[in-house]
Amino acid sequence: MKGTVTRSMVPIVALILVFMLFATPAQAEFVAEHVDIPEYFNFDENYYTTFGGPDISATVVGDSEFSCGDSVTLNIDLMNKGVITGFRSETDDDPVSVLDQKLQKAEMSYESQRTTAIGIVAVLTSSDPNVKVKSGLQEAGSLATGEQTSSPVQFSIDISKNAPSGAYLLKLDLYYGYQKNVQVNGDNETDLGVTNMDVGLWYDMGSQNVTIPIYVEDEADFEVTSVTGELVAGDEGMLYATYSNVGELPAEDATVRISAADPFSTTDDQAYLGSLEPGESAVAVFKLKTDDLAVAKAYAINSEIKYEDIDGHSRISDTVKIRTEVLPGASGSDGLSIMGIGAIVAFVAVAVIGFMFYRKMSVDKVSKGKGEE
Repeated sequence: MKGTVTRSMVPIVALILVFMLFATPAQAEFVAEHVDIPEYFNFDENYYTTFGGPDISATVVGDSEFSCGDSVTLNIDLMNKGVITGFRSETDDDPVSVLDQKLQKAEMSYESQRTTAIGIVAVLTSSDPNVKVKSGLQEAGSLATGEQTSSPVQFSIDISKNAPSGAYLLKLDLYYGYQKNVQVNGDNETDLGVTNMDVGLWYDMGSQNVTIPIYVEDEADFEVTSVTGELVAGDEGMLYATYSNVGELPAEDATVRISAADPFSTTDDQAYLGSLEPGESAVAVFKLKTDDLAVAKAYAINSEIKYEDIDGHSRISDTVKIRTEVLPGASGSDGLSIMGIGAIVAFVAVAVIGFMFYRKMSVDKVSKGKGEE
């Protein structure tokens, strides 16, 4: 056989194949992409056609169960389980020479490398808006049959705070090169082997996709469903907030704590809710002092709930907002305090009395002048 593709040409062929990689659609199992074989790669006397190829499996390393609002790194191990599924002889039944026998044996040893996945590239995607994949494509190297990645392929994912509990299926697309066919030739056979043996290797592209399941765990979740009580600028008042467990699991020994910021202050920032089954509610009561200069408008007070889950582990909820309103003080619509109004009234009264005294003095002076005339 006089093939002209030798080992020295393999890196060039591989680079061409990598360039073609991203135009290759992913399939559910190994697919050999049918790239036209160049004219200089002659298969007229090819000894064997081999069937089979790489078969990449993927496994999540560590926990695959997360909580709403988590931003995590998903670690995925890849393993090549590819096998040769068969050979087909491409020669006739005529007796073959010793040289041909040795060349056939050499080709067979190279054909077994067909199952190696070369230059694996992995792309993880999510079709659900509640789970977003933040990482782009990841390189995983090459894997021969039976080999596993030395370190996991890593992808960063964000899970929405509003993600319902349950399973989410991510798609892992895998692209790689593989050895499609081999041809060998040589000048002569000796006791030491075949002299001037050339090996031609033709590489093609394969692709697979693997489903990666992750899970958003059931948990307690909280909302403020009702707020009552009046908060008045310059006064101390009571605030009543109703907390409901809108999650899927109970919360044991729950305590709520608020973060009082301007214009509020308190020495009573915690309230006990007790145990809440899904759908149950409890009222938290807080005593708040509102600053004298507080603007009458709507406010949101941050709170969080500390509780025990069904496994007895301590948990802290996401921030839950208490939406309330500050009413104007007794000063009225212009925002002046009672003391301020009193001061203004006193000032006006003094001014009026002074003006009247001045008028009286003026009148008396004029009357006295007329009497002297």
